[in-house]
Amino acid sequence: MTVEAMRPPSIALVIDIETDNKLRVLQDLKMILKQGKTLQSASKFFFTRVGRVVFEKIGGSIDLDTIMDDAIEAGAEDLETMDNGKVVIWTQPTATIQMCHTIGDKYGLKVLNSGIVWLANKDTEVKVDSESWLPDFIDMLEALREYPDVQAVYANISRGAMSDEEWIRIAESLDT
Repeated sequence: MTVEAMRPPSIALVIDIETDNKLRVLQDLKMILKQGKTLQSASKFFFTRVGRVVFEKIGGSIDLDTIMDDAIEAGAEDLETMDNGKVVIWTQPTATIQMCHTIGDKYGLKVLNSGIVWLANKDTEVKVDSESWLPDFIDMLEALREYPDVQAVYANISRGAMSDEEWIRIAESLDT
């Protein structure tokens, strides 16, 4: 099940849930969301559903130029290298497993993580600054993350003027 919510100022949330008791979860989440003045409201249109695969080369780093042609041919829409040498490949949700096998097998890469995620549209991202409501928002995100039936929490936010500690707490509570 997916729950959509909006938090002033225009922060969209998408929460993926896996449960056997929808009514209990909805009631519990309603309480968590209301604490932060968040309303259940349509918000999926702020996001795009995409496939994401994170690769790691055993014993070294991956040269992005080497795998780029094969990744694009297999359906990659975007590739990026992380600071730690890992490579993230973004694709259509239906091509996620194919990407794992095609690129992973051909180049001997280890798949660290793969799945279908909600990615915030760049033109709808909200810069979040350190404001009076931010501690309540962070507490709400942490409560969502700790709730046992919540599988993932996505938000259309980007870092504005806030402390490293505040941003780390937000980043640890969200899936990207």
